[in-house]
Order: sequence, then C-alpha cells, then structure tokens
Amino acid sequence: MVKPTFAYLLLKEHPYGREMLRQILSEGFVPSIVITEDSVIGDEEREKFLKRIEGNPIAPTIEAQLAELAESGVSVPHIEVSIHNSEQVMPHIADIPLDLVVFGGTRIIRGEILDHSKDGVINSHPGLLPECRGSASPAWSVYHDIPVGSSTHFCDNGIDTGELLLRREVPVKRGMTYEDLCYETLVLAGVLMKEALIAYEHGKWDEMRRPQGESEHPTFRNAPEEVLEVVGQKLRDQTYAHYVD
Repeated sequence: MVKPTFAYLLLKEHPYGREMLRQILSEGFVPSIVITEDSVIGDEEREKFLKRIEGNPIAPTIEAQLAELAESGVSVPHIEVSIHNSEQVMPHIADIPLDLVVFGGTRIIRGEILDHSKDGVINSHPGLLPECRGSASPAWSVYHDIPVGSSTHFCDNGIDTGELLLRREVPVKRGMTYEDLCYETLVLAGVLMKEALIAYEHGKWDEMRRPQGESEHPTFRNAPEEVLEVVGQKLRDQTYAHYVD
C-alpha cells in the first residue's frame, strides 16, 4: 500500500479547503505542494461560505496546519497564484510526478491541469451527484426536496460531471438550519475525500468508480435571496421532505 503523491489546490484560506486538509492530514495524506488562489473572487467566495456556515467551528488555517507539519519535520511548499489556470499552476507541478491532483474548494478549472496527474483529478462536492450539480447545493437541495449530502468525483471539463467515487447523505434532523446543513456538507466532503484517498491507497478505485448518470435538474447557480427565503421557511416549518426524525 502506497500513499499517493498529489498537489492540493484551494481558494485562499477557504473554510472548505481548511477542513478537507485537516481531514486528509489526519490519515497521513500529505500533499507534495499546496497551491492557493489569492484573488478577489476567491475572497468573495470565502466570505460567502463563512456566512453560510456561521455559528459553526472552522478548521485551523492552511498556514497553521502546514506550520504544524513543519514542526514535525515535514515541509510542504505553499505557492500562491492569482488564478488556478494552467499558465500559472503548471510551472509549479510540471516536474512533479503526481499520482493525483486534489481540489479543496476551487473555481471551475479546465485545461492541462486536468490531464497532468497519472490517476486524475478528484474533487469533493457539497451536494449529491448527479442530482445537485453546481453552486449552493444545500439550498437547492432543500428548495427542490433533494436529499442533502456530499460526493467525491473525478473532474472533467464539465461542471461536477465526472465519474463518482463516493456519495453519502447527511442525516437532516428537525431544527437544523441552513447554516447547519452547509457546515455538515462541508465536513462530509472532507471525510469523503479522506475515504477516497484511503481507498486509493488500498487499490480499490477501479471497483468504486462509476458514471454519474443524468440529473432531472439543471446545473445550479448561486441561490438568490428569494430562494434562500423559501429554504429558511421550509426548515423553520419543517416541511422539507427528507428529515430522518
């Protein structure tokens, strides 16, 4: 059993990427390089996500987690780029024999990055695939009465359309808020990435990977205020269709 060599990409100090890094480091999966996108859009996405999980704990910063690794004698290069595109990312990974690239919360990435690593690029998505592709998955899940959950999948040139490795529902209990659902899917996404890397280490991906199939829903965009109002009301009234209690 051999742990994969991988690059880890995320938006700067995004809570999603911080949690995922904590999860995978807990099982000894240490990236060969961390590449952070430091951009205005990245800042906006981070602040938007922080609001979505308001009131819930946040994993230590990327800098703190890497500093703790360094104290134990493991130094991981941490590079900042202004955008995760091939022009800016490839010079940093072209000479590294990567098994994988792991996305820890990024914008949509296409091009050469997707083809560089030996065994592909994987991402964890805070929604069940194929039912809930795109943005603000917990909101659209409640709005359309889709089960809430997270999925780990391969990345291709589509939006959340690559082959599946894992997917799992979040047990939604009465009284949970939208912020709670966003937090639970964030944590589950990190857990599923950790489990996917463990499965890779044990050579199980071939038996796990499978096509997603089609979805009856479109690829969702950020949920507008009127949708969030409906979501909040459904959760307060407990009329969402998939409670476990």
